Amino acid sequence: MKPNHFHIKKLIPWLLYILLPLAILHLYLSTLSSPATSPNDTASTSVSVSSSSSDSQTVAEQHPSWTSCNFSDGQWVSHSGGPLYSGTACKTIKKGQNCMEHGRPDAGYLHWRWQPRRCSLPPFDPAAFLDLIADKHLAFVGDSMARNQLESLLCLLAVAEEPDLVYRDGEENKFRRWVFRRRNATVSIFWSPFLVKGVEKDEPAGRKHNTLFLETADDRWAADLEGIDVVLFSAGHWYLLPAIYHEHGVVLGCHACLDFNLTEIGFFDVFRKAVRTALGEVSRRQNSSGEKLVLVTTFSPAHFEGEWDKAGACPRKEPYREGEKEMGYTDALMRRIAVEEVAASAAAADSRGGGKVKMEALDVTEMALLRPDGHPGPYMHPHPFAGGEVRDRVQNDCVHWCLPGPIDSWNEMLLQVIRRWKKGSH
Repeated sequence: MKPNHFHIKKLIPWLLYILLPLAILHLYLSTLSSPATSPNDTASTSVSVSSSSSDSQTVAEQHPSWTSCNFSDGQWVSHSGGPLYSGTACKTIKKGQNCMEHGRPDAGYLHWRWQPRRCSLPPFDPAAFLDLIADKHLAFVGDSMARNQLESLLCLLAVAEEPDLVYRDGEENKFRRWVFRRRNATVSIFWSPFLVKGVEKDEPAGRKHNTLFLETADDRWAADLEGIDVVLFSAGHWYLLPAIYHEHGVVLGCHACLDFNLTEIGFFDVFRKAVRTALGEVSRRQNSSGEKLVLVTTFSPAHFEGEWDKAGACPRKEPYREGEKEMGYTDALMRRIAVEEVAASAAAADSRGGGKVKMEALDVTEMALLRPDGHPGPYMHPHPFAGGEVRDRVQNDCVHWCLPGPIDSWNEMLLQVIRRWKKGSH
């Protein structure tokens, strides 16, 4: 489908598919955003050991790969340099996240870098990343946030080598695979918004809720696990939508399902079960040869201010200053669940011996929280104010991230985590 030439019959269901979840998401975030008493009160992830002495800290800053670093603890600092790639040149950006091409007039959001407090996070090195995944398969598994991070990575890597698309399947390219020929490096995306087996809501077809089967991993990604060396899970936002939950043949309850005589159980414990099932499936299917790195990208907060279809739904042009924004309850708990389940699954894998499966949380929640300026907003559509037109209502995306944009820093972290894994200093 060529951009800017949608037929009306195709446009309507597409808009419903994209915008209805955004509207429901905004409603739930608004009602569940009371401050958490302690957003970061869990044990840190395995990306979390830092030196206590000034001498060790200096070494860490000079040689960040020599020591572990809590990359998630830091701040956004102004950066005079621009992004590594151009949104108008990268070929793999989803149109809704291409803020440059869609005419976003301000460019300040492109000039910030994430700076950890106790060590340095080097700029992304495309050639080094490709060397790290040479002869390996890196797979992103999850929802549109997984796709957002994947497309950021592809744009970053394309600076060194253009990827070849070798597989495409599913509506809106939900299953794709690229190969970087010179290193025989494979990068894939698997659409799996629940990580577990599920049936997605479909309003035009009369399905107003999702249906999840919590004890069963989604076989669309699980069946390919043996050939995947690095798997990155990223899910969460779809759990805020109406759903009915099944486990071992029993209906556990539901979330926001007013049309059914079922017990409302929310989505937090359900999300925990799903992450546990996904991580357990990786351990269960791991064969005796080769090692596997398993990562979970933590929850990425949305930044709606007021109504989701107002022109100023996410109007900020700079990151929040330190102490200006407190993490909400939902964001904090979704992050905490992912961190705790990764830690528990990693401990279980270690207790079984062998050291074949390494698990970590890629903790991006705080760094994402502080970037209300990095979303497409009304520029999810091309030139929404063309001709100087002032519109009271315009659809906004305050969930996903502009490319280039803040999400590129997640892949800077990803590079360092893979580097540490490859060096055996997990």
